[in-house]
Amino acid sequence: QVQLVESGGGLVQAGGSLRLSCAASESIVSIYAMGWYRQAPGKQRELVSAITSGRIADYAESVKGRFTISRDNAKNTVYLQMNSLKPEDTAVYYCVGARSMGRMYLFLNDYWGQGTQVTVSS
Repeated sequence: QVQLVESGGGLVQAGGSLRLSCAASESIVSIYAMGWYRQAPGKQRELVSAITSGRIADYAESVKGRFTISRDNAKNTVYLQMNSLKPEDTAVYYCVGARSMGRMYLFLNDYWGQGTQVTVSS
């Protein structure tokens, strides 16, 4: 069972940047889709971004142009670069892995991290 551990969250002012990292305990080469969800208090879980093994990326409309997802299979790590952060980006961010993008869109992930808090102050 692959374990996912997120890091890089914290408190930042609006307009600032953070880079989240997700380190896997084993190789992610065989995990087709890796991604990031977020959940804010009182709100539904949202798929922020996902990337396939072929480096095809997808983003929620709310973060397009501001966030960039990448994966380094050699380091078993997935990243989420977040720029121009807004207070509405405040949430717990979870790293996930799934055998298909379809499963990821349906929240049927095979692997979940414990989450990292991102707080954006106005």
